[in-house]
This record gives sequence, structure tokens and C-alpha cells, in this order.
Amino acid sequence: MSLDDKTEKPHERLAKALEADLSATDALIVQRMASENAPRIPEVTAHLVGAGGKRLRPMLTIAAARLCGYQGSLHHNLAAAVEFIHTATLLHDDVVDESKQRRGRPTANLLWDNKSSVLVGDYLFARSFQLMTDTQNLRVLSILSNASAVITEGEVLQLSAAEDLATTEDTYYKVVRGKTAALFSASAEAGAVLAGASEEQISALHDYGESLGIAFQVVDDLLDYLSDAKTMGKNVGDDFRERKLTLPLIKTIAKANDEEGAFWKRVIDKGDQHEGDLEHALGLMKAHGALEETRQAAIGWADRGRARLSVLPAGDLRDMLDDLADYVVARLR
Repeated sequence: MSLDDKTEKPHERLAKALEADLSATDALIVQRMASENAPRIPEVTAHLVGAGGKRLRPMLTIAAARLCGYQGSLHHNLAAAVEFIHTATLLHDDVVDESKQRRGRPTANLLWDNKSSVLVGDYLFARSFQLMTDTQNLRVLSILSNASAVITEGEVLQLSAAEDLATTEDTYYKVVRGKTAALFSASAEAGAVLAGASEEQISALHDYGESLGIAFQVVDDLLDYLSDAKTMGKNVGDDFRERKLTLPLIKTIAKANDEEGAFWKRVIDKGDQHEGDLEHALGLMKAHGALEETRQAAIGWADRGRARLSVLPAGDLRDMLDDLADYVVARLR
């Protein structure tokens, strides 16, 4: 799949197919992010929501529900809840990471302050649970509340793994499953449960969402070293400067000789970074084949997710989800 700017991309085709559902979800988001007593809440939320984003997670919820034959309107509540959970985690992440840019715009914590970002994130979490309970479906509530807890676990694990040269690929994937894949899988699974799908279909959509989320994060971590600020919406090499042990770095450090090990100890363990260190790090990643190995890992996860779609009803929606998995990794081609 090529990514010609003039070609309609899979997530854009999916958004067009789900246009009416997404419009209803957006209206619900605007309604539920309002606050009569604290006008800063909609200001901060609108800044981040208005910055764009592909809305992959709410689209997964809506697509899963429709694919499994759902005829009601409560999937809009679930999709809005998923988007609020995601937005809340972004607000908190930017505070933790001291980020200055998100989706190509200044972060909320930079425009307002850390306190506002944290508290507005908390408000959105609360709103998401109100939206979940609207479905009166305890299993749906369990899926999304569990995902919220797992997301936080993933973020805390990432904090403990940061700057630790002993971090393994196994730990990396535990982080990714928590901070990213948990909400992808829960988004798709919850939509299927709401629709009353079979256990086989529910399991398939959970696995598809998880694999898609892992592939998505692996690609993002790789693009941090290969892309540009315009494409990524953040500065290239931020993960290196923040001393995050992502997959390209973990793979490279595992193959380091003594001289290279000393370099990694200085720049990651001690945080003593100088001009030219990022370029040297990139050279080592290429020399050890870590970038290509990471690319192949992402493709493998996307293929694994696509394979799970076979138990779902054939049709345009299933084809679009298949294409979506391909698109996630097509950004690397």
C-alpha cells in the first residue's frame, strides 16, 4: 500500500463509512465535555480534541458494533467514552513527559499549566464512566474500566523502565500492551459485546484491536527516529532525548560492544547528551539492523491482527478494518 497524499487513506474511508455515527459521537463529546462551573474544562478539552487525530479508537468501537449487527445508538456513548479515556491519558502523558508539542500544536500543559491538564484529564475519566454506565451493560463497563487501570499500569511500568539499560523486549511489550494496545482492544471488544456478538467474534475483535494497537505503537516508536516533525507532530528524536527505552533502542543496546555500551551508559543511563549524539545513535541502530527488525515486528503484529478478522461477517466494514491494519504499518514503507 502506498501513501500518496492524494490517495484516500483507509482510516479516511472508514470515517466516511461511519460518518453519521461519528457525527453523533462528536455531538455527544461536545455535550459531555461541557462544564457550567469550570469553563477551563471545555477550553482545554477542545484544544486537544480540536487538534485532530484519526479517532481510530472510537471508530473501532463503532465499526465493531455495526459489524456485529448492532442496531441501537448506545455505541455512540461507548465511542465517546473511549475518546474521553484516550484524551485524558494524553493530557496526563504530556505532563509526565513534560511535552511541549502534541499533534503539531502546543500541549495543554504548556498553554495552561500542569494542574489544569491533570484535573481536566481526571474530569474526562469521570465523564467516560458516566457514558459507559449509560449502556447499562456491566460487561462493557468491566472491559473499559479494566482497560483504564491497565493503561495506568503501563504508564507506571514505562516510568520504571525509562533510563534502564537492562530493559528487555518483554518489558517493552508489557508497556505497549498497557499504555496503547489495552484501549485499542477494549474499544473493539466493547463494541462487539454491546452488539451481542458471539464469544468467537468478541475474542477476534479483542485480538485484532490488541495487535493493531501494538503495531501502531511500534510504528510510532520507529518513526520517532525516521520521520520528521511535520509528519509526527512532535520533535524527531524526542524518545532519545527523554531516554525512553523503545524497541529500536532496546534492540541496538542488546547488540552493543564495550565501546557502544559506554556510549549508551553515558547518553541514556547518565543522561549526558551532546550535539551529534542522536546522529551517532541512529548510526548504531542502522549498523545493527535494529530499525529494519523493528519494522518487521510492526508488520508481523499487523498481519496477526488481520488474520483474526476471518471469523467476522464478510463485507465492506471487515475489508476496511483489514486495510486499516495494513495502513498502520504502511507509514513505514
